[in-house]
Amino acid sequence: MQEDGPSMANEYLLDGEERMQKSLDALRNNLATLRTGRANPGMLDRISIEYYGTPTPLKQLASYGAPDASTLRIDPYDKSVIPVIEKAILQSELGLTPNSDGKCIRLNVPAMTEDRRKGIAKQAKQIAEDSRVAIRNIRRDVVDSIKKMEKDSELSEDQSKDFQGEAQKLTDKFVKEIDETYKIKDKEIMTV
Repeated sequence: MQEDGPSMANEYLLDGEERMQKSLDALRNNLATLRTGRANPGMLDRISIEYYGTPTPLKQLASYGAPDASTLRIDPYDKSVIPVIEKAILQSELGLTPNSDGKCIRLNVPAMTEDRRKGIAKQAKQIAEDSRVAIRNIRRDVVDSIKKMEKDSELSEDQSKDFQGEAQKLTDKFVKEIDETYKIKDKEIMTV
């Protein structure tokens, strides 16, 4: 039984790495939706609209983009949902006021105040911290699985320590990437 223990422990490490990568990708997606000083279509990705009784992501109901650095334009596929989209934008945390001409919605993205920048930077910091916690939880799951294998005599103590060390190296690598991603976004938010 000693033979397939290490291969199973490798599976746990690979699964852990895959889950950590998904957490990092989720962090990047969440940070992209935060407002910076420029108009960024990613800001609209978290907006959900009540469409025929079902919460539907905005990107399924409209195309949108940034024609210039201070404007976002939303072109709904179905023009009858314009009032519902406007309401969802007003209720969101974006702090933007929609302007509609009956065909499309325009959002002017004004320069942010210092207080607004600090508030958004705080949100970014919380998102990054949540990602670090998720990475550590994944490491704990992997290490617990490896320790259980050692307890069940599927791995020797030395093998167990080696695999636990590998899990820690993965964790350190992903936490470092989270920190770097956060620093870039924080600088982007705080740059006037």
